[in-house]
Amino acid sequence: MLFAAGDISTCGNDFDEATASLLDDLPGFVATLGDNAYSSGSDAEFANCYGPTWGRHKDRTRPAAGNHDYHTPGAAGYFNYFGSAAGDPYRGYYSYDYGAWHIVVLNSNCAPAGGCDVGSSQEQWLRADLAASPAFCTLAYWHHPLFSSGEHGGNPTFVPFWQALYDYGAEVVLVGHDHDYERFAPQTADGAIDPRRGIREFVVGTGGGSHYLFARPPEPNSEVRNDHTFGVLQLALHTASYDWEFIPIEGQTFTDAGSAPCH
Repeated sequence: MLFAAGDISTCGNDFDEATASLLDDLPGFVATLGDNAYSSGSDAEFANCYGPTWGRHKDRTRPAAGNHDYHTPGAAGYFNYFGSAAGDPYRGYYSYDYGAWHIVVLNSNCAPAGGCDVGSSQEQWLRADLAASPAFCTLAYWHHPLFSSGEHGGNPTFVPFWQALYDYGAEVVLVGHDHDYERFAPQTADGAIDPRRGIREFVVGTGGGSHYLFARPPEPNSEVRNDHTFGVLQLALHTASYDWEFIPIEGQTFTDAGSAPCH
């Protein structure tokens, strides 16, 4: 199992403890989708806000960095806290294998990562990493969404990430940044529905920081969205397929579940 959420810990906010409590009873890896410790990702905020909550699962966590983590120069608090699990601090992107799946963690804070555009060091690394992987199923995660109906909305900066993943047959992208939950149909980098090869994106900014209310109609290909429930996304990663389920915190009822084959 892989459990994911972003936009997580604020001292004095009990919702990050509520989402961390879900993880207490769920075995598997934990993927954080950025903005791990508000509001600036300092050493103190990681120690005092993230540490007592999601930090209970640090040994099984594979994090991604968010923009708030970089409010401390060089995301020093983030890299100090997670150490080698966060990859090279001068890049902030890395990959690992989990069962039959290949997992890619990218850094959507483009300037400190050496860029996100076509031909950047990160994009070239991504293509080389995907080319070298023999895995049948691939998942990627980072912080800022390419597609979102939330307050921040989607950002076309990340089309090169999506295109590389699409070219190599990836299945799933997980992101945060908008403090809500949203699931999209499989689609191409330019937003065209593609049930055969398209990538399914989940926005999971529900780790406990706060909520952003949807103020406009859903974007094309948005299938499910919710702006008032904290929780984590559970992914069961099988040999040639995956199941998803959104698990809400105690006292809240929204959920979303489904399954799909790998390409």
